[in-house]
Amino acid sequence: MTAETLLYLEAVSVSFDGFKALNNLNLAVGSGEMRAIIGPNGAGKTTMMDVITGKTRPDEGRVAFREHALTSLDEAAIANIGIGRKFQKPTVFESHTVWDNLELAMKAKRTALASLRWRLSTTQRDQIAATLKRINLEEAAPRLAGGLSHGQKQWLEIGMLLMQEPELLLVDEPVAGMTDAETEKTALLLKDIAQHSAVVVVEHDMDFIRALGVRVTVLHEGSVLAEGSLDSVQNNQRVIDVYLGR
Repeated sequence: MTAETLLYLEAVSVSFDGFKALNNLNLAVGSGEMRAIIGPNGAGKTTMMDVITGKTRPDEGRVAFREHALTSLDEAAIANIGIGRKFQKPTVFESHTVWDNLELAMKAKRTALASLRWRLSTTQRDQIAATLKRINLEEAAPRLAGGLSHGQKQWLEIGMLLMQEPELLLVDEPVAGMTDAETEKTALLLKDIAQHSAVVVVEHDMDFIRALGVRVTVLHEGSVLAEGSLDSVQNNQRVIDVYLGR
């Protein structure tokens, strides 16, 4: 693990009722890097993210985020040290406005007393406004989140995570169900986020991954099958045999 390594998984294994979801998995993600993770269903992609975020404890192995041993922390503590996760299905407060969703997600003290005294500062308002612009929802700020399109809800949830100022963002199938225009905007958004934070994207859409132009890790049966550019893994015979099927 080098000084520039942000996330490090070493020899991580997880079993569920005898099935090895992760099998001696090794993965390193650098500070400020965007990485795409692909693989067939059951390859271990979701379990890997569950382990990183503390939802699942590995049977064996080491999981580190900078100097933090993630296996000794719970989900809330892991979120607090700078790891944000966006699940495939967007989870936003549909009865609140887009602006209010971002305000509710803002990194701040949330004790009962602090909540009673809570008032947005000019800096915080500016942060929300900048995030709205970043996620293509400036004009939607006063609208109820429940009225947004599927793609817009995905952007809003990403924006809510950005309000927490994460150092690492885990994103699960962000463009599933999106229009072509929304998919293109999402690629640009993630590239923008990667200027300031590390991003790990789990995705099946190869055109989207190509648009990201990043290093790709292929998982198969709970371990790394191949790693490199999208072209290199698409031309890897082992990857073709188990995943791409062409």
